[in-house]
Amino acid sequence: MSALPNISEAEWEVMRVLWDRKSPITAQEIIEALAGRKDWSPRTIKTLLNRLVKKSALGFEEEGKRYRYWAKASQEQCMRSESRSFLQRVFDGRPGPMLNYFVSNAKLSAEEIAELKKILSKKEK
Repeated sequence: MSALPNISEAEWEVMRVLWDRKSPITAQEIIEALAGRKDWSPRTIKTLLNRLVKKSALGFEEEGKRYRYWAKASQEQCMRSESRSFLQRVFDGRPGPMLNYFVSNAKLSAEEIAELKKILSKKEK
């Protein structure tokens, strides 16, 4: 997949179901998975599926009267694209100020701080 589409917050919820499960899966399976997370009607979920297909984020195949869907991009690819977009929009593309902001404003456990130190140490080398 070349250019990744801009995915809305609601569409991310649908994509997470597809990433979490072995796909392709049916619209009904997606509806059932989201029933415990969201108070959306089946029609709303099908609308989101159609939007994602139009954006080329999902592929689908017809199986009788049912449709099976799969993600055309991995979660990692979408996270990378979304992160770049956020970084550019909010921090003018500069990761240092972004990291500074998040680390300064986050409640971090000792384990999380140790992990960040480890990552920064690797970056330094």
